[in-house]
Amino acid sequence: MKKTYRIKKNEEFQTVFQNGQSFANRQLVLYYMKKEEQTHFRIGLSVSKKLGHAVMRNQIKRYLRQAFHELEDDIHPNYDLVVIARKPSNQMGFHEIKKSLTHVLMRSKLLNKKIEW
Repeated sequence: MKKTYRIKKNEEFQTVFQNGQSFANRQLVLYYMKKEEQTHFRIGLSVSKKLGHAVMRNQIKRYLRQAFHELEDDIHPNYDLVVIARKPSNQMGFHEIKKSLTHVLMRSKLLNKKIEW
């Protein structure tokens, strides 16, 4: 994922939390906010220390980034997205995390088309 596609600053995270909308399932929480001036979406990832040690947290973030990379053509541009991983996600593999992310994106109507499994 390119650096221009990432949210890094705390102020940007807080703006999405305070001004955006959210959808959630058991594994992930998605906050999103429309930004008209952007030409592509940006993502921010949050994985708590409660989910495990650094290796586990980094693995979850890698899985989420890869899932976004595979779905990037189907996601609406002009949005800032923040994904928060919940406890069950530390027991999941890549395909399960991608399916969970797709579910949250479809519920929030951020996907251009319906993804079949």
